[in-house]
Amino acid sequence: MMMQSLRQRRTRGTRIRFLASRSVVLALGTTGCLASTGDIRTLQDELRALRSSIAQTDTTRRAQADTALMLIARANDSLRLLSTRFSAFQANVSGGMYDMNRQLLQIQELSGQSQRRLQELRASMESRNDALTTSPPAAADSAKPQGAPGPAQLFQIAFDQMQRGSFGVARSSFQDLLVRYPKFEEAPSAQLYIGQSFAEEKNTAAADSVYQLVVSKYPQSKAAPTALYKYALSLIAQKKNTPARAALNRIVKDYPSSDEASLARDLLRTTK
Repeated sequence: MMMQSLRQRRTRGTRIRFLASRSVVLALGTTGCLASTGDIRTLQDELRALRSSIAQTDTTRRAQADTALMLIARANDSLRLLSTRFSAFQANVSGGMYDMNRQLLQIQELSGQSQRRLQELRASMESRNDALTTSPPAAADSAKPQGAPGPAQLFQIAFDQMQRGSFGVARSSFQDLLVRYPKFEEAPSAQLYIGQSFAEEKNTAAADSVYQLVVSKYPQSKAAPTALYKYALSLIAQKKNTPARAALNRIVKDYPSSDEASLARDLLRTTK
C-alpha cells in the first residue's frame, strides 16, 4: 500500500511539473507572438510615414516643376514680345531710311532740274547771241564756227535726245560736245550721260568703263560721286560685291558731303 501511495505521489508531481513547464512555454510563446505583432505595427507605421513623406516630396517637386514651366512660359512670351518689338523697330528704321533716301533722291532730282533749267537758259542765251552777232567769241576753247551751236546748246540738244530715249544719238551729241568744248563746265556731266546711255542700252561693260573715266578725269566735279555710285550699283547687280564695297567706301571717304555718300553708307550696311 505504501509503495502504491509513493508511486501515486511521484506521478502527481510529474504531472504538476509538466503542466508548469507547459504553462511557461505557452506564456513565452504568447509573449513572443505579442512582440512580433508590435514590431509589425511599428514597421507598418514607419512605412506609412515614409509613404506620406514621399508623397509630400512628390507634391513639392510637382509644384516646383509647375512653377519652373510657368516661368519658362513667361520668359518665352517675353522673348516673343521683344522679338516682335525689335522687328517693328527694324521695320520703322528701314522705312525711315527708305523715306530719307527717297527725299535725298527727290532733292537731287530737283537740283538736277534746276541745273537743266539753267542749261536751257544758257542755250537760249547762246541762240539769241547768235542772232544778234555774227562774230565768234574770242575764247579759244569756246570758239565755234559761225552759225554752229554753242556748248550749252549742244548739251541741251543731247540731253533732250536722252529724254526721248534716243540714247545712241544723245551719246554722239555729248561726244561731239566734249570734242569741241573739252573745258565746258558741264563736260563732267556730259561724260556721265555718255555712261548712262550705255547703261540704258544694257552695255554694262562700256557703262562701267565710262563711270570710272568720269572719276579719274573729273575727280573734283559733282559728277564724280554720282558716277562712282552708279558704278557701285552696276557691280552689285553683277554680284561683284567686293569691288562694289570698295567703290562705296571711296564715296564715303572722298565725297563725304555728297548726297551719294549717305546712300553709300546705307548700301554698305546691306552689301556683304
